[in-house]
Parts: sequence; C-alpha cells; structure tokens
Amino acid sequence: YQPLTSGVYPGAMTSTAESAPARRTGARREQILRTAAELFARKGFNGVSINDIGAAVGISGPALYRHFPSKDAVLGEMLVDVSQRLLEQGHQVVASTSEPRERMERLISMQVEFALAEPALITVHNRDIASLGDADQREVRRLQRRYVDIWTSAISDAVPGTDESRARAAA
Repeated sequence: YQPLTSGVYPGAMTSTAESAPARRTGARREQILRTAAELFARKGFNGVSINDIGAAVGISGPALYRHFPSKDAVLGEMLVDVSQRLLEQGHQVVASTSEPRERMERLISMQVEFALAEPALITVHNRDIASLGDADQREVRRLQRRYVDIWTSAISDAVPGTDESRARAAA
C-alpha cells in the first residue's frame, strides 16, 4: 500500500501535463487545505474565519474565494478527501494481501501511520463533522461505512468465529 503521508494533499494532485499556473493553483489549494486543517484543529471550525485562513497562507480572505466558494467548502473537501483516501488505502491493502493476519497488520499499520501523520484532520473530523453541509456529511458517512466494511471483513477473516456484528463493533 502507499502511505497516506505523501506530502501532497490528494485534492491538489497535479499531473506532469498540467500547466505551471494549474500546478500553482493546485499547490495553493493544498496549502489552504493543510493550513485550514491546522487552524480548525486549534480553534474549531466556527472559531476560524476566511480572513484567518487567508492570512495564514499569505493571501487576503476574499482571495481564498478563487480557490473555494466558502469556508464550508474547505471543510467539506477536507473531510470527504480524507475519507476517500482512507477507503482507497484500505482497498489497496485488501487487494495486495491474501493472508488474513497480514491484512490486519497492514490495515493497523496504515491506520496508525495516518493517525500519527494527520492529527489535525482527526481532530477536525471528530469535532467539526457536524458543521459539514448535508451533502458532504452524507458522503463522509457513506465513505466511512465502506471503510468500516473493509475492517469488519478483515477482522472476521483474521479472527475465526467472530460474527459480523462483533467484528463491526470492533472496527
């Protein structure tokens, strides 16, 4: 599996065929998302303004609207993206391992690595998920259910005799 700590916020990934302005825009979006995650983790979503985020990345608050339509959109992209990344990584682990114990070890390693590398995102998710708009909140929950399904299956396979409800609770 590929570590989640690539240093590039996936919502801002660029290809080699992209123009320099597109890469700069992608890099700025990445910077905004990472900075917003740190600010939201420290002060809470409602304790941070667009001006705060802009100032922290060296632009005016209104200039932030060139990259995101609202502060809500920043939070939405941040939490949907992290849920998608975890789900993708979980699928990669499952696809690359056939032995149940190894699969569990790799899932655990992946989750611990993520927790150590992204504490701000975990804090924001735990505290501010209720601040998401309805559509983003539904999408995050849908992705999380699918991620829990991966863990439920892995636990059931690695610990024979574990029924689905117990494995889901453990996940």
